[in-house]
Amino acid sequence: MRAALEAALSEHQVNAGFVLQGIGSLSVAQLRLAGAKRTTELRGDLEILSLAGSLSSDGAHLHMAVADAQGRVLGGHVAAGCLVRTTAEVLLALLPAFHFAREKDPGSGFNELVIRPQ
Repeated sequence: MRAALEAALSEHQVNAGFVLQGIGSLSVAQLRLAGAKRTTELRGDLEILSLAGSLSSDGAHLHMAVADAQGRVLGGHVAAGCLVRTTAEVLLALLPAFHFAREKDPGSGFNELVIRPQ
């Protein structure tokens, strides 16, 4: 799923976009939980409750909440390897007038979103 969203930018020849919302189902979810260094893999019938984030030519920064068949909810940073089970309905806004990049922020030490006109 993540790779398909990242590919949408290049297909439309833009460098900036947002996932405003997403719902659907997954058979595999790869999430990096808060503070974790590694991803957690969930398998089974999973429902996407929410999906949001930014897309740039530097990659995606997405967060998602999913529920398993017992209704337990887990959420975090979306990693590569999420597989759509039946469908994923994603509301994507492409912003051709802008360029999103990730640059190291001296205050946080993390690569943070930088928005520039195209």
